[in-house]
Amino acid sequence: MDRIKEVLVALRRVIRATDLHSKYLAKTTGLTAPQILLLQAIHERGQVTIGELAGEVSLSQATVTTILDRLEKRGLTYRERSAQDKRKVHAYLTAAAQKILADAPIPLQEHFAEQFAGLQDWEQTMIIAALQRIAHMMDAQNIDASPVLDVGTLDRRYGEA
Repeated sequence: MDRIKEVLVALRRVIRATDLHSKYLAKTTGLTAPQILLLQAIHERGQVTIGELAGEVSLSQATVTTILDRLEKRGLTYRERSAQDKRKVHAYLTAAAQKILADAPIPLQEHFAEQFAGLQDWEQTMIIAALQRIAHMMDAQNIDASPVLDVGTLDRRYGEA
């Protein structure tokens, strides 16, 4: 197999792994990876504002708000205005969300992050450089993307959620 095919096969495997894991998350939890990551961030941080959540999971505030709207409709989160500062709104988990998190599989990016952290610094740097070069070669360097490995569903009004 020539090198171009090897690269394309490796890229396809990454895309396919992401797709399969997204489907597995949806089947086992009924949630997308960004939804699970938001629930985990709320769980870990406790009382947290939408802006803090957005920064934590590297998504825009608009996307976080849209995801929280969906989670709230499912009875997994709720929001309350701060008693100290009425401009702030905090997100909280319900008991149902706590149960889902306890049983949820590890999101793909967490599994990747654990393995990536175990590499030598030079290996990490080479992987980053190679992936950035590939993104450039595919004219994808200017596409806005978060570090969430999920194919998710596209909502034309709000982007990925």
